[in-house]
Amino acid sequence: MAELDPTLIQAACCDDASAWDQLIQRYQLPLFTFAAELLRDRTAALDIVQETFTSAVANIGGLRDQTKFGSWLFGIAHQRCAQQFRRQQRVDALFTEMAPDGDDPDDVMPDPCAALLQKEQAETVLALVDRLPVPQKSALLLHVLEGFSIDEIALISRVPVGTVKSRLHYAKRMLRQLPCLCAARTQRV
Repeated sequence: MAELDPTLIQAACCDDASAWDQLIQRYQLPLFTFAAELLRDRTAALDIVQETFTSAVANIGGLRDQTKFGSWLFGIAHQRCAQQFRRQQRVDALFTEMAPDGDDPDDVMPDPCAALLQKEQAETVLALVDRLPVPQKSALLLHVLEGFSIDEIALISRVPVGTVKSRLHYAKRMLRQLPCLCAARTQRV
């Protein structure tokens, strides 16, 4: 990549919209390519690019060496990709834990019908999570998706540990309705 004009970065530091437009035009495709290759998911890559620029605009004051703008920007994108990997691993682990007994979660589903059923089940779980009251939903997402301990969730939520345990208990109790919902759906068909 060709070297940047240092005045462009200085203008971006001063919140010059046209400078940011030029930087976005210059870096959006390379960032997208990087994220898409790393994640193997074009939609997630688009989100990463947007999050990267949003973070860059908010934190450009922390850029110590303006000649390193490109590597700084790609560092932000790399961190966002790492967060996406961790998030996806937690979601995959959640659905693996919910797999029916006897199924090997490492098996690749060659059957398109089985893949469609798994997708429907995932959508059902997400629909159930969306129906949870906000405190329960928050505790569940912090614990399962973000990997926080119960003590950490208590600090984040500013509630006692017992309250977090209760919220998780009731959230999981509601999610256990998943097999009932799937059975009811198949009976209607």
